[in-house]
This record gives sequence, C-alpha cells and structure tokens, in this order.
Amino acid sequence: MAQDNFAQRFMRATGKLRVVFGPANRSALDHEMTEENKALLIQREAETRQWETVTRPDGSSYVVSRNPEDHSLR
Repeated sequence: MAQDNFAQRFMRATGKLRVVFGPANRSALDHEMTEENKALLIQREAETRQWETVTRPDGSSYVVSRNPEDHSLR
C-alpha cells in the first residue's frame, strides 16, 4: 500500500461518505476523445462564441449576445 497515490488513499479513507454521495469517477484523464465527444466539443465551443461577458464597475458580470440584432433569447 505504500505505492498508492494520494487519490487512492483519499478514496479509501472516504469510503463511507461515497455510500451517501455516490462514487467518484476513477477513469484516466489522458484517454483519447471519441468522435462523438469531439463533435460535441466543437458544437459547445461554437455556442460559447456567440456570447460575451460584460463586467460592471461593481465587479458583477452578465452575459450578452455578440450580435445585437439577435433577440431570440430575450
């Protein structure tokens, strides 16, 4: 057990909490993206590019359409 990384030790220590809150995802983060995920990522990035974040002087922010003539969601 001396070779366990921090995540494995943490998961073992919090086992009873996972019964209540559900299991954590233990898959690798360095796997290849599937074609479906690549297409979804491209779609989400295109959706994101149509919006712009505006920050007020008080520090609060809101999102507006980059195209002022687009009133589809207003």
